[in-house]
Amino acid sequence: MAGKKILMLVGEFSEEYEIFVFEQAMHAVGHTVHVVCPDKKAGDILKTSLHDFEGHQTYTEKLGHDYILNKTFSEVDPAAYDAVYAAGGRGPEYIRIDKRVQALVRHFHEAGKPIFTICHGVQILIAVDGVVRGREVAALHYCEPEVTLAGGIYIDVAPTGAHVDGNLVSAKGWPGLSNFIRECLKVLGTEIRHGEILMRDERQAA
Repeated sequence: MAGKKILMLVGEFSEEYEIFVFEQAMHAVGHTVHVVCPDKKAGDILKTSLHDFEGHQTYTEKLGHDYILNKTFSEVDPAAYDAVYAAGGRGPEYIRIDKRVQALVRHFHEAGKPIFTICHGVQILIAVDGVVRGREVAALHYCEPEVTLAGGIYIDVAPTGAHVDGNLVSAKGWPGLSNFIRECLKVLGTEIRHGEILMRDERQAA
């Protein structure tokens, strides 16, 4: 199977784990991820955030690592991509009102292509009418009212869990990245096989 092309939508202060971990995992198995932010170009620096859960009533927010974008937003042709991924963090709350971002999401929705969302990423999806209507979707639990008002069915997965509804894969936040990525790979049709490990001496003998 040929590798897939995935478009990742981010904004300033999107969640760093949900950018770096997702991108590197997909690249490791042969897929291509282009990470774009409105009005930024390839080579520009994106400031990221890190949300942590430290026993307070809500999460804390810290400055994350800088990320160097690998694709120019204005050059994106959604028809060239097999799936779209909305990373979470602070970015979704403002890029979702960008009509260009909405148009990108609408393309994937109307074309029936895979849509991946984690944490606050669902805020991008609910900004486009019909994307979550009637669909089961997980997200950070603070987004439940928005999902419901948009006609979606909020699924309260475990922090480490993920949920699949057809071509829509979702999760609550970065602690669930491993399960989320596994389900995304399944939807993409990626098959990973585990074979026997050959020690160095065995390889040389062969």
